[in-house]
Amino acid sequence: MGDVIWMGLLYCSYFLTVAANGFFLYRLCIPFVRPRRGRLGRALLFLTLAGTSGMVIWIGDPNMLYTLPVFFALFFLATQGDRVGRLTVCMILFCLEMSVCALLDTYVERISGDALYDVLVRMARPLVFGPLWLLLRRRLPREPVVLSRRMWKLVLGLAAMPLCALIAVVLLTFRKYGSAEVNTLAMNQGVVVLPFVLLTSLVLLLAILTLADHERLEQADRLAGLREVYYQGLRQQETQVRRLRHDLRNHLTAVRGLLEAGKTSEALGYLDQITGSPALRGTRRLCENEAANAVLTAKAEAMEREGIAADFAVSLPAELPVADMDLCALLGNALDNAIEGSQGKADRRITVRCKTDKGLFMLRVENTLGGEVKPDLATTKSDKAVHGFGIPGMREIAERYGGTLDAGVREGRFELVVCLPVQRDGC
Repeated sequence: MGDVIWMGLLYCSYFLTVAANGFFLYRLCIPFVRPRRGRLGRALLFLTLAGTSGMVIWIGDPNMLYTLPVFFALFFLATQGDRVGRLTVCMILFCLEMSVCALLDTYVERISGDALYDVLVRMARPLVFGPLWLLLRRRLPREPVVLSRRMWKLVLGLAAMPLCALIAVVLLTFRKYGSAEVNTLAMNQGVVVLPFVLLTSLVLLLAILTLADHERLEQADRLAGLREVYYQGLRQQETQVRRLRHDLRNHLTAVRGLLEAGKTSEALGYLDQITGSPALRGTRRLCENEAANAVLTAKAEAMEREGIAADFAVSLPAELPVADMDLCALLGNALDNAIEGSQGKADRRITVRCKTDKGLFMLRVENTLGGEVKPDLATTKSDKAVHGFGIPGMREIAERYGGTLDAGVREGRFELVVCLPVQRDGC
């Protein structure tokens, strides 16, 4: 009877420690990836992290390699968003988790012996994963980090190094039980490599947070620049209105003189000049949302300067459950691509339709084609660091909000359509 109770306590402690591991790893994971909508996605992600943390992993044990494809498959099923970003975070978390498990499973036995081995190993894992989460907790954002595809690819390349080191520990010592020399080599190699893998994984997570902060500041700077252009235009219009008011008495005197002299046609021409003044056109207002209006008015003025016929029909509320930087990135890049795509066409025309209706944000931009469209829809500008955001970056934003982006040539025109769910309870 005592043995049954003891086994029951061991199983209970096992499941409790595995659940604790899953909790800490899940809290460490969600600032970097977005679980799929609903409880099923969150539960699958939690079970994936918790289940793999409970496996027995030794240096030279192929269990690590068997776990790799299962971990990646379940991780992708449980998350959504940019594929490169998810792959990067998956690799980093796998290296972090397996390095901790391999260190504990391999070296605790040498310290404690067989009697306390199983208990100490199970208790030690949450005592490691917990402090790791607490170490990064203050730096972790509430919402999943956002990186451009270019930055995710950079971090992915760096994340391949600890993964290769982790795999090498298994492959190079796979037959460690065959000889004492190989076994000693494996133990010494693990002492060096596994802490390196763990430290590198933590550094990569911090690097992602730093890069995300940097990109957020860059986007905020671009948004501030657009707003500055918008407000400069407002100030210029205000100056023109003041000048017109100051000269209005003189204008009326001139018109009256022409009418008294019987020069009706000259008076009408003079009035046409006054009514054509930019000061009388009024402040341009394309929608109620300040951030969107700043971008749209700046791009509308750019279209006017290039002689592009623009047709705007935008209806956006003052408040949207879409970040201003994401909203401005979508609108700004869609219009930049349309302006660029219409170059070379004599009759350049751009049509913009944007509204929110029934819980959806919908954007459609059409432009006449001035040249051949690349199959990958990449920018044709030489400075891709500035103008290379384009379709891939916009698609990443759409996927992050659980929406879609469709772009292509239809009936001789290029059309881009973005649809995002904007229900407040789902954002």
